Amino acid sequence: MTSLAIDEFVENHCGVHPHELQEYEADIPRWCKGCGDHGVLSILQRLLYDEQVNPENVVAVSGIGCSSRLPHYLKTYGFHGIHGRALPISLGVALARPDLRVMTVMGDGDCFSIGAGHWIHTLRYNPRIMAIVMDNEVYALTKNQASPTSPAGAITNTTPYGAYLKGLNPLSIILGVTNVSFLAQSATWLPVHLEDTLRKAWHHRGMAFVRVLTRCPVFMPNSFGADGSVFPAVFLENSEGIPVNKGVLRTAPTEAHDPRDLHAAQRMALREDGSPMGLLYWNPDLPSYGEVRRSHTKELDRAALISAMNAQLDKYAVQ
Repeated sequence: MTSLAIDEFVENHCGVHPHELQEYEADIPRWCKGCGDHGVLSILQRLLYDEQVNPENVVAVSGIGCSSRLPHYLKTYGFHGIHGRALPISLGVALARPDLRVMTVMGDGDCFSIGAGHWIHTLRYNPRIMAIVMDNEVYALTKNQASPTSPAGAITNTTPYGAYLKGLNPLSIILGVTNVSFLAQSATWLPVHLEDTLRKAWHHRGMAFVRVLTRCPVFMPNSFGADGSVFPAVFLENSEGIPVNKGVLRTAPTEAHDPRDLHAAQRMALREDGSPMGLLYWNPDLPSYGEVRRSHTKELDRAALISAMNAQLDKYAVQ
């Protein structure tokens, strides 16, 4: 371990006293009863506690939507951005402050609709960001409007006769983006599997994208098999992937899957007989944009930086 890595470890893990769980808990969440967002928040708080990360070394960024209120409930630095713009904000933080860990929380409309352009290009940059999309297949904060992932036939205020089109497949889209390095999927009703998934994402050094299937108890209460039907799921098994924990989906099949095989991941994302649960794709060797950028620039020490700034200012000084 290099001296820099040791210093980083000491800074993040060896404070004056071990952090307690309540040090990561802020305001009382105001989500609806039964909303899966509660579970995601609890898992993130427990993850930071287990990793003993200093709260001031984490930045939670969000856009607009129910799930985007999460930074208010996590006692770290937070930035509640505007609709669809969580990722460019996160990218700016990650590049300007590589010493901070960035967690980006979005909803399906926030990321896949108004934020679609930022979604695609941030994936290509592969910054060190853990991006979480809580996908409930509906715009819930604006009271029941169709989102890009709403299934065909979904009755909402904007599709009163049922959605005409098949829902967007974000997994397949992500795997078609240059430089994608981590893609996983889990669900809020699989808490152990979800926690293992987010823990794997936390330790990825590039952009770790996690789609979390989330039931909306108000506007989409029957989604994902909540109406008593069988939710078609398949758990991905690999020694490098997410441990299989089926929870309430005990009868769901398990399949061997190599997460380093991009083509196999795309085939898995496109299958219609089961929604893949686990690590679809992982390329731990792909450098992050921060690493690429630093390899093309010369890092100045403090004295050299001040000298360079003074030289620029001198150009505008009256002689």
